[in-house]
Amino acid sequence: MKSFTHTNARTAAEAAKAAAGARAAIIAGGTDLIGTMKDNILPDAMHPTALVNIKTIPNLDYIKEESGMLKIGATTRLADIAANATVSGKYAALAQAASRVATPHIRDMGTIGGNISQLHRCWYFRKPENRFPCVRKGGKQCYAMTGDNRYHSIYGPVNMCIAVHPSDVAPALIALDAKVVTNRRTIPIEQFFDVKTPGNTSLNAGEVVTEIQVPALPAGARSAFLKFAIRKSIDFPIVNVAVRAGGSSAPRIALNAVAPKPYRAVKAEESLSGKAINESSATAAGEAAVSDAKPFEASRYKVQIAKTLVKRALMSIA
Repeated sequence: MKSFTHTNARTAAEAAKAAAGARAAIIAGGTDLIGTMKDNILPDAMHPTALVNIKTIPNLDYIKEESGMLKIGATTRLADIAANATVSGKYAALAQAASRVATPHIRDMGTIGGNISQLHRCWYFRKPENRFPCVRKGGKQCYAMTGDNRYHSIYGPVNMCIAVHPSDVAPALIALDAKVVTNRRTIPIEQFFDVKTPGNTSLNAGEVVTEIQVPALPAGARSAFLKFAIRKSIDFPIVNVAVRAGGSSAPRIALNAVAPKPYRAVKAEESLSGKAINESSATAAGEAAVSDAKPFEASRYKVQIAKTLVKRALMSIA
Protein backbone atom coordinates (compact mmCIF):
# COMPACT_ATOMS: atom_id res chain seq x y z
CA MET A 1 0.00 0.00 0.00
CA LYS A 2 1.27 3.45 -0.87
CA SER A 3 1.79 5.97 1.91
CA PHE A 4 -0.93 8.42 2.93
CA THR A 5 -1.78 10.91 5.63
CA HIS A 6 -4.65 10.27 8.05
CA THR A 7 -6.94 12.79 9.72
CA ASN A 8 -9.52 12.08 12.41
CA ALA A 9 -12.21 14.68 11.75
CA ARG A 10 -14.25 15.98 14.67
CA THR A 11 -16.88 17.87 12.68
CA ALA A 12 -18.33 17.71 9.18
CA ALA A 13 -16.75 21.09 8.46
CA GLU A 14 -13.34 19.81 9.54
CA ALA A 15 -13.77 16.73 7.37
CA ALA A 16 -14.78 18.83 4.39
CA LYS A 17 -11.74 21.06 4.76
CA ALA A 18 -9.38 18.11 5.04
CA ALA A 19 -11.03 16.36 2.07
CA ALA A 20 -10.81 19.39 -0.22
CA GLY A 21 -7.58 18.15 -1.75
CA ALA A 22 -7.79 16.52 -5.15
CA ARG A 23 -6.44 13.19 -3.87
CA ALA A 24 -8.17 13.00 -0.49
CA ALA A 25 -10.70 10.28 0.30
CA ILE A 26 -13.31 9.91 3.01
CA ILE A 27 -13.10 6.74 5.11
CA ALA A 28 -15.75 5.37 7.46
CA GLY A 29 -16.09 1.57 7.57
CA GLY A 30 -13.36 1.24 4.95
CA THR A 31 -14.69 -2.06 3.60
CA ASP A 32 -14.26 -0.92 -0.02
CA LEU A 33 -11.59 1.76 0.23
CA ILE A 34 -8.97 -0.26 2.10
CA GLY A 35 -9.08 -3.10 -0.44
CA THR A 36 -8.85 -0.57 -3.26
CA MET A 37 -5.73 0.95 -1.76
CA LYS A 38 -4.09 -2.35 -0.81
CA ASP A 39 -4.47 -3.68 -4.35
CA ASN A 40 -3.29 -0.41 -5.91
CA ILE A 41 -6.04 -0.60 -8.50
CA LEU A 42 -5.84 3.11 -9.33
CA PRO A 43 -3.06 4.86 -11.21
CA ASP A 44 -0.72 6.99 -9.13
CA ALA A 45 -2.43 10.21 -10.19
CA MET A 46 -5.74 8.96 -8.73
CA HIS A 47 -4.51 6.97 -5.74
CA PRO A 48 -5.55 8.65 -2.44
CA THR A 49 -2.72 10.37 -0.60
CA ALA A 50 -4.90 11.53 2.29
CA LEU A 51 -7.64 9.73 4.22
CA VAL A 52 -10.18 11.66 6.26
CA ASN A 53 -11.83 9.54 8.94
CA ILE A 54 -15.43 10.56 9.67
CA LYS A 55 -16.15 7.81 12.21
CA THR A 56 -14.68 10.18 14.78
CA ILE A 57 -17.40 12.78 14.18
CA PRO A 58 -19.85 12.57 17.11
CA ASN A 59 -23.54 11.95 16.45
CA LEU A 60 -23.21 10.93 12.80
CA ASP A 61 -24.54 7.43 13.58
CA TYR A 62 -28.30 7.44 14.13
CA ILE A 63 -31.70 6.23 12.90
CA LYS A 64 -34.70 8.39 13.74
CA GLU A 65 -38.05 9.56 12.46
CA GLU A 66 -38.40 13.32 12.38
CA SER A 67 -40.43 15.87 10.43
CA GLY A 68 -42.35 13.19 8.55
CA MET A 69 -39.30 11.27 7.33
CA LEU A 70 -36.72 8.68 8.27
CA LYS A 71 -33.27 10.15 8.91
CA ILE A 72 -30.13 8.02 8.95
CA GLY A 73 -26.68 9.33 9.78
CA ALA A 74 -24.01 8.70 7.17
CA THR A 75 -21.86 6.49 9.43
CA THR A 76 -24.76 4.30 10.56
CA ARG A 77 -23.77 0.68 10.12
CA LEU A 78 -25.66 -1.52 7.71
CA ALA A 79 -26.22 -4.14 10.42
CA ASP A 80 -28.00 -1.55 12.58
CA ILE A 81 -30.23 -0.49 9.68
CA ALA A 82 -31.17 -4.09 8.93
CA ALA A 83 -32.04 -4.77 12.58
CA ASN A 84 -33.94 -1.54 13.26
CA ALA A 85 -37.64 -2.14 13.95
CA THR A 86 -38.76 1.16 12.46
CA VAL A 87 -36.87 0.58 9.20
CA SER A 88 -38.02 -3.02 8.83
CA GLY A 89 -41.59 -2.13 9.74
CA LYS A 90 -42.09 0.95 7.59
CA TYR A 91 -39.28 0.98 5.03
CA ALA A 92 -38.94 -2.73 4.34
CA ALA A 93 -36.95 -2.48 1.11
CA LEU A 94 -34.16 -0.62 2.89
CA ALA A 95 -33.95 -3.09 5.77
CA GLN A 96 -34.01 -6.02 3.36
CA ALA A 97 -31.29 -4.47 1.20
CA ALA A 98 -29.05 -3.70 4.17
CA SER A 99 -29.45 -7.28 5.42
CA ARG A 100 -28.22 -8.70 2.10
CA VAL A 101 -24.97 -6.74 1.84
CA ALA A 102 -21.94 -9.04 1.89
CA THR A 103 -21.28 -10.86 5.19
CA PRO A 104 -22.25 -10.18 8.83
CA HIS A 105 -18.73 -8.92 9.56
CA ILE A 106 -18.86 -6.44 6.67
CA ARG A 107 -22.33 -5.27 7.67
CA ASP A 108 -20.95 -4.66 11.16
CA MET A 109 -18.34 -2.32 9.67
CA GLY A 110 -19.83 -0.96 6.45
CA THR A 111 -21.90 2.23 6.56
CA ILE A 112 -24.83 3.46 4.51
CA GLY A 113 -22.81 6.41 3.21
CA GLY A 114 -20.01 4.14 2.11
CA ASN A 115 -22.30 1.60 0.50
CA ILE A 116 -23.79 4.13 -1.89
CA SER A 117 -20.40 5.73 -2.58
CA GLN A 118 -18.33 2.63 -3.35
CA LEU A 119 -16.46 2.23 -6.62
CA HIS A 120 -17.70 0.08 -9.48
CA ARG A 121 -17.25 -3.66 -9.92
CA CYS A 122 -15.35 -4.93 -12.94
CA TRP A 123 -12.44 -7.35 -12.89
CA TYR A 124 -10.53 -5.19 -15.34
CA PHE A 125 -11.06 -2.01 -13.33
CA ARG A 126 -10.33 -3.84 -10.05
CA LYS A 127 -7.25 -5.75 -11.26
CA PRO A 128 -4.37 -5.17 -8.77
CA GLU A 129 -1.50 -2.87 -9.71
CA ASN A 130 -3.61 -1.08 -12.34
CA ARG A 131 -2.85 -3.83 -14.85
CA PHE A 132 -5.69 -2.65 -17.11
CA PRO A 133 -5.64 1.17 -17.44
CA CYS A 134 -9.27 1.31 -18.52
CA VAL A 135 -11.41 4.23 -19.55
CA ARG A 136 -12.75 4.55 -16.00
CA LYS A 137 -9.19 5.37 -14.93
CA GLY A 138 -8.60 7.83 -17.73
CA GLY A 139 -7.52 5.25 -20.30
CA LYS A 140 -8.75 4.86 -23.85
CA GLN A 141 -10.71 1.61 -23.80
CA CYS A 142 -13.12 -0.56 -21.84
CA TYR A 143 -11.46 -3.97 -21.74
CA ALA A 144 -14.75 -5.65 -20.82
CA MET A 145 -16.28 -4.61 -24.14
CA THR A 146 -14.21 -7.19 -25.97
CA GLY A 147 -13.31 -9.33 -22.98
CA ASP A 148 -15.18 -11.20 -20.26
CA ASN A 149 -18.36 -9.21 -19.66
CA ARG A 150 -20.66 -11.83 -18.15
CA TYR A 151 -21.40 -9.66 -15.06
CA HIS A 152 -21.46 -6.30 -16.81
CA SER A 153 -24.07 -3.79 -17.99
CA ILE A 154 -27.09 -5.01 -19.90
CA TYR A 155 -28.16 -1.47 -20.80
CA GLY A 156 -25.07 -0.46 -22.72
CA PRO A 157 -22.11 1.74 -21.80
CA VAL A 158 -21.96 5.11 -20.08
CA ASN A 159 -18.94 7.15 -21.10
CA MET A 160 -17.61 4.05 -22.89
CA CYS A 161 -17.73 1.97 -19.66
CA ILE A 162 -19.88 -1.10 -18.91
CA ALA A 163 -18.77 -1.70 -15.31
CA VAL A 164 -21.76 -2.02 -12.99
CA HIS A 165 -22.71 -0.20 -9.82
CA PRO A 166 -22.66 -2.83 -7.03
CA SER A 167 -24.66 -1.29 -4.16
CA ASP A 168 -27.57 -3.20 -2.64
CA VAL A 169 -28.77 -0.17 -0.69
CA ALA A 170 -28.88 2.18 -3.70
CA PRO A 171 -31.93 0.72 -5.51
CA ALA A 172 -33.86 0.60 -2.23
CA LEU A 173 -33.19 4.29 -1.65
CA ILE A 174 -34.27 5.09 -5.21
CA ALA A 175 -37.47 3.10 -4.85
CA LEU A 176 -38.15 4.96 -1.60
CA ASP A 177 -37.42 8.37 -3.20
CA ALA A 178 -34.66 9.24 -0.73
CA LYS A 179 -32.37 12.27 -0.57
CA VAL A 180 -28.69 12.54 0.33
CA VAL A 181 -27.67 15.41 2.59
CA THR A 182 -24.12 16.73 2.49
CA ASN A 183 -22.35 19.58 4.27
CA ARG A 184 -23.36 21.79 1.32
CA ARG A 185 -26.70 20.67 -0.15
CA THR A 186 -29.49 18.11 -0.36
CA ILE A 187 -29.33 15.84 -3.42
CA PRO A 188 -32.20 13.72 -4.79
CA ILE A 189 -30.90 10.16 -4.68
CA GLU A 190 -30.93 9.59 -8.44
CA GLN A 191 -28.83 12.71 -9.01
CA PHE A 192 -26.31 11.44 -6.47
CA PHE A 193 -25.17 8.72 -8.90
CA ASP A 194 -23.41 10.81 -11.50
CA VAL A 195 -20.92 8.51 -13.23
CA LYS A 196 -17.44 9.94 -13.20
CA THR A 197 -13.91 8.62 -13.71
CA PRO A 198 -13.20 6.74 -11.52
CA GLY A 199 -15.91 7.69 -9.01
CA ASN A 200 -19.62 7.16 -9.12
CA THR A 201 -21.19 10.09 -7.32
CA SER A 202 -21.89 13.76 -7.93
CA LEU A 203 -19.95 14.78 -4.82
CA ASN A 204 -17.45 17.58 -5.29
CA ALA A 205 -14.10 17.99 -3.55
CA GLY A 206 -14.67 18.88 0.08
CA GLU A 207 -18.26 17.60 0.06
CA VAL A 208 -19.15 15.07 2.74
CA VAL A 209 -22.30 12.97 3.06
CA THR A 210 -23.86 13.56 6.48
CA GLU A 211 -27.38 12.09 6.30
CA ILE A 212 -29.84 10.03 4.26
CA GLN A 213 -33.49 11.15 4.29
CA VAL A 214 -36.36 8.87 3.32
CA PRO A 215 -39.91 10.29 3.18
CA ALA A 216 -42.71 8.38 4.84
CA LEU A 217 -44.42 5.99 2.44
CA PRO A 218 -47.78 7.13 1.06
CA ALA A 219 -50.82 5.51 2.69
CA GLY A 220 -51.25 1.96 1.50
CA ALA A 221 -47.82 1.73 -0.16
CA ARG A 222 -45.41 -1.12 0.51
CA SER A 223 -41.84 -1.80 -0.53
CA ALA A 224 -39.58 -4.80 -1.08
CA PHE A 225 -36.04 -5.70 -2.16
CA LEU A 226 -34.75 -8.86 -3.85
CA LYS A 227 -31.22 -9.88 -4.80
CA PHE A 228 -29.80 -12.60 -7.01
CA ALA A 229 -26.22 -13.62 -6.28
CA ILE A 230 -24.23 -16.81 -6.74
CA ARG A 231 -23.89 -17.22 -2.97
CA LYS A 232 -26.25 -15.85 -0.32
CA SER A 233 -23.35 -14.37 1.62
CA ILE A 234 -20.23 -12.50 0.47
CA ASP A 235 -21.19 -11.99 -3.15
CA PHE A 236 -22.07 -8.77 -4.89
CA PRO A 237 -25.35 -8.88 -6.80
CA ILE A 238 -25.70 -10.32 -10.26
CA VAL A 239 -28.95 -8.33 -10.30
CA ASN A 240 -30.96 -6.71 -7.52
CA VAL A 241 -34.24 -4.80 -7.48
CA ALA A 242 -36.30 -2.65 -5.15
CA VAL A 243 -39.94 -1.69 -5.61
CA ARG A 244 -42.47 0.58 -3.97
CA ALA A 245 -46.12 0.41 -4.97
CA GLY A 246 -49.64 0.37 -3.63
CA GLY A 247 -52.13 2.86 -2.28
CA SER A 248 -52.31 6.17 -4.08
CA SER A 249 -48.57 6.36 -4.77
CA ALA A 250 -46.99 6.11 -8.21
CA PRO A 251 -44.93 2.92 -8.52
CA ARG A 252 -41.14 3.19 -8.23
CA ILE A 253 -38.87 0.40 -9.46
CA ALA A 254 -35.07 0.40 -9.43
CA LEU A 255 -32.51 -2.20 -10.50
CA ASN A 256 -28.80 -2.35 -9.81
CA ALA A 257 -25.73 -4.29 -10.95
CA VAL A 258 -27.17 -3.98 -14.46
CA ALA A 259 -25.69 -0.65 -15.55
CA PRO A 260 -22.94 1.83 -14.64
CA LYS A 261 -25.37 3.51 -12.26
CA PRO A 262 -28.58 2.32 -10.57
CA TYR A 263 -31.27 1.87 -13.22
CA ARG A 264 -34.70 3.42 -12.71
CA ALA A 265 -37.12 1.18 -14.59
CA VAL A 266 -39.44 3.96 -15.74
CA LYS A 267 -41.18 1.87 -18.42
CA ALA A 268 -41.98 -0.78 -15.80
CA GLU A 269 -43.44 1.90 -13.55
CA GLU A 270 -45.56 3.25 -16.40
CA SER A 271 -46.85 -0.21 -17.28
CA LEU A 272 -48.02 -0.65 -13.68
CA SER A 273 -49.49 2.82 -13.21
CA GLY A 274 -53.15 2.74 -12.19
CA LYS A 275 -53.27 -1.05 -12.10
CA ALA A 276 -53.62 -3.52 -9.29
CA ILE A 277 -50.60 -5.73 -8.75
CA ASN A 278 -51.35 -9.25 -9.89
CA GLU A 279 -49.69 -12.00 -11.91
CA SER A 280 -50.48 -10.30 -15.21
CA SER A 281 -49.46 -6.75 -14.32
CA ALA A 282 -46.31 -7.89 -12.49
CA THR A 283 -45.27 -9.97 -15.49
CA ALA A 284 -45.84 -7.00 -17.81
CA ALA A 285 -43.78 -4.77 -15.52
CA GLY A 286 -40.92 -7.25 -15.62
CA GLU A 287 -41.04 -7.30 -19.41
CA ALA A 288 -41.10 -3.51 -19.56
CA ALA A 289 -38.15 -3.23 -17.18
CA VAL A 290 -35.86 -4.95 -19.68
CA SER A 291 -37.41 -3.64 -22.89
CA ASP A 292 -34.41 -1.35 -23.46
CA ALA A 293 -31.79 -3.95 -22.55
CA LYS A 294 -28.87 -4.37 -24.94
CA PRO A 295 -26.85 -7.18 -23.37
CA PHE A 296 -23.71 -8.81 -24.65
CA GLU A 297 -23.98 -12.49 -25.48
CA ALA A 298 -22.27 -13.43 -22.21
CA SER A 299 -24.57 -11.22 -20.11
CA ARG A 300 -27.83 -12.09 -21.86
CA TYR A 301 -28.85 -14.36 -18.96
CA LYS A 302 -29.06 -11.29 -16.69
CA VAL A 303 -32.05 -10.00 -18.67
CA GLN A 304 -34.17 -12.96 -17.60
CA ILE A 305 -33.02 -12.58 -14.00
CA ALA A 306 -33.92 -8.87 -13.97
CA LYS A 307 -37.32 -9.56 -15.50
CA THR A 308 -38.07 -12.27 -12.95
CA LEU A 309 -36.88 -10.28 -9.94
CA VAL A 310 -39.11 -7.33 -10.85
CA LYS A 311 -42.10 -9.63 -11.07
CA ARG A 312 -41.31 -11.44 -7.82
CA ALA A 313 -40.65 -8.22 -5.91
CA LEU A 314 -43.97 -6.78 -7.01
CA MET A 315 -45.85 -9.98 -6.20
CA SER A 316 -44.31 -9.99 -2.71
CA ILE A 317 -46.12 -6.73 -1.89
CA ALA A 318 -49.34 -7.49 -3.79
